[in-house]
Amino acid sequence: RVSARFRRNLQPTLTYWSVFFSFGLCIAFLGPTLLDLRCQTQSSLSQITWVFFSQQFCLLLGSCLGGGFKRTLAQSLLALFASSLAISLVFAIIPLCHNVVVLAVVMAVAGLAMGCIDTISNMQLVKIYQKDSAIFLQALHFFVGFGALLSPLIADPFLSDTNCILANGTANASSNLPHIRKSLVPHHPGNLSHYDLPMKGMVVTRVSYAFWIMALINLPVPIAVFFLLYKERMVPCFNGSSHPLLSADELALETRPGDKDELSTAGQRPHTAAGHEDLFSCCQSKNFQGASFTYFAVHITGALVLFMTDGIVGEYSGFVYSYAVEEPLAVVHKVAGYLPSLFWGFITLGRLISIPVSYRMKPATMVFINVVGVLITFLLLLIFSSSVVFLFVGTASLGLFLSSTFPSMLAYTEDILQYKGCATTVLVTGAGIGEMVLQLLVGSIIHDRGSYSFLVCGMIFGCLAFTFYALLVFFHRMYPKPSPELDEASPEKAAVPEDTGQYQR
Repeated sequence: RVSARFRRNLQPTLTYWSVFFSFGLCIAFLGPTLLDLRCQTQSSLSQITWVFFSQQFCLLLGSCLGGGFKRTLAQSLLALFASSLAISLVFAIIPLCHNVVVLAVVMAVAGLAMGCIDTISNMQLVKIYQKDSAIFLQALHFFVGFGALLSPLIADPFLSDTNCILANGTANASSNLPHIRKSLVPHHPGNLSHYDLPMKGMVVTRVSYAFWIMALINLPVPIAVFFLLYKERMVPCFNGSSHPLLSADELALETRPGDKDELSTAGQRPHTAAGHEDLFSCCQSKNFQGASFTYFAVHITGALVLFMTDGIVGEYSGFVYSYAVEEPLAVVHKVAGYLPSLFWGFITLGRLISIPVSYRMKPATMVFINVVGVLITFLLLLIFSSSVVFLFVGTASLGLFLSSTFPSMLAYTEDILQYKGCATTVLVTGAGIGEMVLQLLVGSIIHDRGSYSFLVCGMIFGCLAFTFYALLVFFHRMYPKPSPELDEASPEKAAVPEDTGQYQR
């Protein structure tokens, strides 16, 4: 049944997966190329690291706004086309940015595009597959991991081995360059202020070629979205009409034509607390009318779980290198540099493994295994904090357990709400806020309390994630289930699309 639905929705599914590859390609290139971009813009380290914040803040803003493109499939696909094309243009324009402010604005545009891609792609896959969405969400998030692995590999041959601004007295600065490159932490612009690199001189960097290659690699993605628009007759210059997304009553109408009159009447009723909205629309008072306490509790606890787990991903990938090179481990810089790559590599591997696993295992069970695994891994990292070998083992283990948390939590929460709440938008926004806020928080704590607090913070966040998950399960049990009469006759039945497998317009 699932494979039959996949075949019927093959082109849109592959398109959403390719767009998420574009998202991953854009999210991971900034760290390794930032020193070369500093040379290109002739800015200080503290100035250039604010580009991280520009991208992440606008990514969060784009995630909030992405749900606004939900009324018609044409709106969603046009937004995805514009976003994926914007990412290719950003890659092409970055080599032309010779001012740090201009670069920050360009990265802000990229962040908005990434945020829209994040929300819309998740939302559309949930709309298409509903109860079967878990396996397709796992695959979706594998592609973002694949893109995040590929972009640093593309950039690596073009990175400068020595300081890329040639000036007097650059020898000492050049010897520190590998350590500085690994110490670049997103959203924490003050952590490199003690390094002194020249700001004036002759710029020698070849990083522009890396961005142009990534622009070409990403170009097939907006073309794929355009072909989907063309196939659905939604290209404005070819067809002026747009096709509204099928609501639950219209889907029921497709499967049971005999109920046409009844459903047509029901379709005129206003939907209360239903449908996927942007974050601001979700907060409108009309959506609160008649909603139970558990309706809000499920949204909030689900978002808090991802706030913690995505925050752990951000802070661990950002600070594990700095933790490893400090006492008591004192790992050699070159060896410690493999830790972030190992972490992201096992996140990608875990997402690949989760695709077949999610077909056999319920999303709730997968989330439970993930949060318990994160807790145990941090506990063992604390116990064996003086072991370099276990740091590598724990990093790989943490990547595996964190890999499938987001898609599993999204599928689980949407199942609870019968696909009528604002779960996708709220969860994507909560995850984005957590990744930004917890990294800033951990950076400040490490600065004040030392490197060991890095693991303590991870343990605390893991405990909070488990606590919020337990609360989510509790509220799930309290959440009102649809009555048998509603399942048989109501247009609000959430499981109806399981039988149709139709691409929702």
